[in-house]
Amino acid sequence: MKIAVFGATGMLGSAIVSEGRSRGHEIVSVSTRPGAGDVVASIEETDAVVRLAKDVDAVVVSVPPARSTSAEAWLAAHERLAATPLEARLFMVGGAGSSLDANGRPLLEGEDFPADFRPEAEAASTALAMFRDGSPEPTWTIVSPAPVLAPGERTGHYETSDDHMIGVSVSSQDLAVAIIDELENPRHSNKRFVVSN
Repeated sequence: MKIAVFGATGMLGSAIVSEGRSRGHEIVSVSTRPGAGDVVASIEETDAVVRLAKDVDAVVVSVPPARSTSAEAWLAAHERLAATPLEARLFMVGGAGSSLDANGRPLLEGEDFPADFRPEAEAASTALAMFRDGSPEPTWTIVSPAPVLAPGERTGHYETSDDHMIGVSVSSQDLAVAIIDELENPRHSNKRFVVSN
């Protein structure tokens, strides 16, 4: 399988690249920084995503909205992608805030949700809604990690749920395993799923 990874030099993106290559997949790393990846591009450049999608089997977007600046451009990019047919499957990393708690409410609506993360969580939740409300093209999948996502050990073991949060943490390595597993054996086409350790 040939996979393009936007955000390939980030914490999770680099783990996705490593996991994919370890399984024999051809990975095209995409970065906004010249020299950092195989291709220089941004998810805000919809034409660039469309061009890449013609030459790969899947496009993975591991680019979160910025916490320190407005998410308007990031959201606008996702709105365009939600309305653009692609020749490859689109796989995006979402946020934990839209996942449901035991009472069926999004985590970001909880009183104890960290204020510093709320703008980012709200943007990711809005992007999820865009795809859920959009057309069936492109074929998309969004994964929401557990609230605590950090580098750790690759155990190869994880749990999934369609919408409910089932754990508090996941390592970037095991989330990468879950992402490549889903690309190899799709079970969540045009759906979101949640991953934790």
